[in-house]
Amino acid sequence: MDNFEHIFKIKSVFLVLVLTYLISNSTSSVFEVDGDEISTTNYGINEMADMEENAWAMVQKQGKQFVVNNQPLYVNGFNTYWLMVFAVDQSTRAKVSEVFQQASSVGLTVCRTWAFNDGQWRALQKTPSVYDEDVFKALDFVINEARKYKIRLILSLINNWDSYGGKPQYVKWGKDAGLNLTSDDEFFTHPTLRNYYKGHVKTVLNRVNTFNNITYKDDPTIFAWELMNEPRCPSDSSGDTLQEWIEEMAVYVKSIDPNHLVEIGLEGFYGPSTPNRVQFNPNTYAQQVGTDFIRNHNILGVDFASVHIYADSWISQSIDDSHLKFVKSWMESHIEDAEKVLGMPVIFGEYGVSTKDPGYNSSYRDKVISTVFTTLLNSTKKGGSGAGSLLWQVFPEGTDYMDDGYAVVLSKTPSISNIVSLHSKRLAMFNSLCSWKCRWGCKKKHKVEELEELYHDEL
Repeated sequence: MDNFEHIFKIKSVFLVLVLTYLISNSTSSVFEVDGDEISTTNYGINEMADMEENAWAMVQKQGKQFVVNNQPLYVNGFNTYWLMVFAVDQSTRAKVSEVFQQASSVGLTVCRTWAFNDGQWRALQKTPSVYDEDVFKALDFVINEARKYKIRLILSLINNWDSYGGKPQYVKWGKDAGLNLTSDDEFFTHPTLRNYYKGHVKTVLNRVNTFNNITYKDDPTIFAWELMNEPRCPSDSSGDTLQEWIEEMAVYVKSIDPNHLVEIGLEGFYGPSTPNRVQFNPNTYAQQVGTDFIRNHNILGVDFASVHIYADSWISQSIDDSHLKFVKSWMESHIEDAEKVLGMPVIFGEYGVSTKDPGYNSSYRDKVISTVFTTLLNSTKKGGSGAGSLLWQVFPEGTDYMDDGYAVVLSKTPSISNIVSLHSKRLAMFNSLCSWKCRWGCKKKHKVEELEELYHDEL
């Protein structure tokens, strides 16, 4: 045995020891390294991150990947949009903690939720720039509680739809102020409404959390700011109107908070700038809503791409195998574009299956979730742009009256819990590729094939 071979074997043994140590605590599993079975208990991202000093650092972007402390961060996350509203009332506040606890138990590490409620019941923003302090304190609680469970938040700043006020409420405020407005899409063009939105952005980003005294724009618990939930501007199918708004608002957010990531909140429809890609759209109407995936993201201030996946509402409500084919092709086309054209990560910010769909069954929903995870892993293995996904949506028990058909209660759906947990563990292994800051000078060139031995079982 020459010296090189001897050193290599020592390093291999040390790698096994390091991984074994990093992945101790909680859910039991067995994996194999060089033919030896190693028994472990939770090797989630949270425990690994905690081992490093200052682990709760701001999420950043390096090329096509998210990173924390210069280590890769692949995301398995979820949506629960109503957290702020539930946190207002002491009788429902515990549900916020409950959903974070349950999500954390299966390795979910990012939650997307609303940082808006405009002019509605329990409104955060009662009228332009007038806020309810009790509701703001509820948002403070949500952010502080997320940190306790090592869950980061993507905070959306306004809705395209009328739920929780959104774009229509801003237009109503404008009309109440005497503006001559005839379309909700004038939200994007009228200077007064633009200033209403900017005022909200400025107020939220500069908010000092009453639970921990950390200004929102300085809090690493916040993963990213989302400009709008599912923006559309059907009155201008050319895409020019929405493009101008995105360009202005992305830069405006960055001018206040240059440290956090920014994303748009798009559904991912291809538009006029890429006629060769519209074949991947779910229907022809998708080309007429004023969005343009490539063009919208290829601007200053936007750090990563956002895409939603709803075959059951875009193609047909009746479930069939064509939905699974769509999910795969939809994801693969956007991952390819994010990688080769945009040079940024892409997160599939909403996906799910409604129990109200004709022909719905739980095994089909499991297949959709598994398809999403498998497609992402195919990108992750190559270091590609497929950076993560956020299930729509995770609920705790006792909140059925809020269910839109897509709610997943993890404690009542063991099959989904198992699928989600396995995916979390797989991503945690990728996130640990350069743990301990490349002490051997690996320069992030570990062979991913070696890592695959740690989870050879199929979804």
